[in-house]
Amino acid sequence: MRLALDAMGGDHAPKEVVLGAMKAIQTYKDINITLVGDEAKIKEYLTNNERISIIHTEEVILGTDEPVRAVRRKKNSSMVLAAQQVADGNADGCISAGNTGALMAAGLFVVGRIDGIERPALAPTLPTIGGEGFLLLDVGANVDAKPEHLLQNAIMGSIYCEKVRGVAKPRVGLLNIGTEEKKGNDLAKQAFDLLQNADINFIGNIEARDLLDGVCDVAVTDGFTGNMVLKTIEGTALSVFKMLKTALYSSLRTKLAAAVLKPDLMELKTKMDYSEYGGAGLFGLKAPVIKAHGSSDANSIFNAIRQAREMVEKEVTGTIKSAVEKETV
Repeated sequence: MRLALDAMGGDHAPKEVVLGAMKAIQTYKDINITLVGDEAKIKEYLTNNERISIIHTEEVILGTDEPVRAVRRKKNSSMVLAAQQVADGNADGCISAGNTGALMAAGLFVVGRIDGIERPALAPTLPTIGGEGFLLLDVGANVDAKPEHLLQNAIMGSIYCEKVRGVAKPRVGLLNIGTEEKKGNDLAKQAFDLLQNADINFIGNIEARDLLDGVCDVAVTDGFTGNMVLKTIEGTALSVFKMLKTALYSSLRTKLAAAVLKPDLMELKTKMDYSEYGGAGLFGLKAPVIKAHGSSDANSIFNAIRQAREMVEKEVTGTIKSAVEKETV
């Protein structure tokens, strides 16, 4: 199995990307990794090049670049060349922690969509209190969705959860302002009817407040709403930990309590870190494309590689293609 990795994408590239790649190579003996980026900078951290090759380029897409323009003009950038490896058949999937919009554009224009998929969806797995996690899609790839797009999101998310996360008959919920069948705007009402008649385990409407309780395995919504939900969850978690830290270090008594609680708090922090589940998959493309978090460390990159590997191994793309063909017959 061959995976292409944008070595220059992310806040801590190339160091953490290279370290994550070496960890993956040590863990999985069935993968080869191509690091795309500045060879001299990569080699500063590459201490084990077993099954790791380098494609040299000094061009990088920045976080401030306009996504579509950057992909079209910076054809020799590390991100675009990584995607091109997939398009040329030299890699089975690619990973980047770089500019999210640019990676989505590279996925569309370079890797290409699965026939029948109208709009790809960006889908991270988020933590739940019970530790099972849930898939949320879309979180920004398609902000102006149609009911048919949400149906395809549900199908793709269900397949991913079953194949990669090992969830039998994943529970699919439609994110709405209430659980009643007739709740929501026109998009939600029309999508409800389509999901109800689809070959998935649709459990009906769900509310955002129940997501972290594990109300479903797949939460379906449009990219505009999904992006706000994702950032609200992320921001709330960060704020709670900040408030907790302030409270625990406010006096000698609470500092002593903090010392006792530290192992449990670290375990809780890890449990609520969605990078532990991998990156956000860009579903609906001809091959796995994984968006790792911009602040990814080596462990986050490793998890994104693991996710891409599992998607290739479990033939998620081919299964999505077959399911969409069946749904449109």
